[in-house]
Amino acid sequence: MRTRAGSTRAAQALVLVEGLQQRFGAALERVARRAGASSVFSRVEWLRDGGRHGGGERLATGGDPVYDRASVNVSQVHYDDLPDRKLASATALSAIVHPRHPRAPSVHLHASFTEMRDGTSYWRIMADLNPSHPDEVDATIFRDAWRAMAPALAASAEGQGDRYFAIPALGRTRGVTHFYLEAYSTGDFAADLALAKAVEEAAIDTYTSLVSRQLARAAAATDAERSVQRAYHTLYLFQVLTLDRGTTSGLLVHDENDLGILGSLPSEVDPELLAQWAARVPPPQEELVHAIVAALGPSGAVTDAAKRALAEVSRTHYRRHPAAIELQARGDLVPPTVANHS
Repeated sequence: MRTRAGSTRAAQALVLVEGLQQRFGAALERVARRAGASSVFSRVEWLRDGGRHGGGERLATGGDPVYDRASVNVSQVHYDDLPDRKLASATALSAIVHPRHPRAPSVHLHASFTEMRDGTSYWRIMADLNPSHPDEVDATIFRDAWRAMAPALAASAEGQGDRYFAIPALGRTRGVTHFYLEAYSTGDFAADLALAKAVEEAAIDTYTSLVSRQLARAAAATDAERSVQRAYHTLYLFQVLTLDRGTTSGLLVHDENDLGILGSLPSEVDPELLAQWAARVPPPQEELVHAIVAALGPSGAVTDAAKRALAEVSRTHYRRHPAAIELQARGDLVPPTVANHS
């Protein structure tokens, strides 16, 4: 059985993220029905220390006519019985959708509340649109939706997002529009929770309408479009595994949710393209890229077995090179890799 944090604020955060999970899962199923298909999300539970310290549940689907991969994860980890731990609880929604059609954009959403033992707490809030075939109308609609929910924070959130999702080695940024607040707290828990709710609900509703619109007007995907999508999916995996601090931290803390943490990865990438990028990253990250390519194998299929191998590759690399964590992205500053390539 999965236990829950005793904190009142953590309980309210869990209600929020569970509601967002239900909202997004139902909306994605409606998108599939409108497209004449059926995408049924399965529920997969994982436990932290057998449930003693919480765990989570994800809604997952993929390999169907509409979604290549879709994963909507909720988790709450707590240490109520370990008063010496600095972390009291962490409650999160993390969701990624990769539609099958190349013209339908991917999306990444995240909202988490972290509470420390000393009583301090903060939020991390993200919404970023990730098309393989950028559409300026879609980007504007998505950007306007979250700007309307947080107009006073728009410039800061966009700047943090642009920094966090930068890929200096490739001179690119993952995604076309980013809302990102890191370590955010006004000191008013109710107001901050309301902000997270408003931003994520706007992102969910806007994104699913954009996907429906693209699927309704898109012709059958061409080989050229699929090739571009595969290259973009390769870039997405590269950013997640070499720069995403949240992913790496999750993998290093424990190995009880590897498939959930790497649920953001698309089903297939181009290992030859990925291997070419090893020469462009700062040392020792070329070791990591080569290990990722080896874990994927020549097909580039991101199976469950490949995800487990990728998780072990990441843990091994950062335990061998702990200082390499500082080469990863943060929203509140330009990471060393950006500074070194600017």
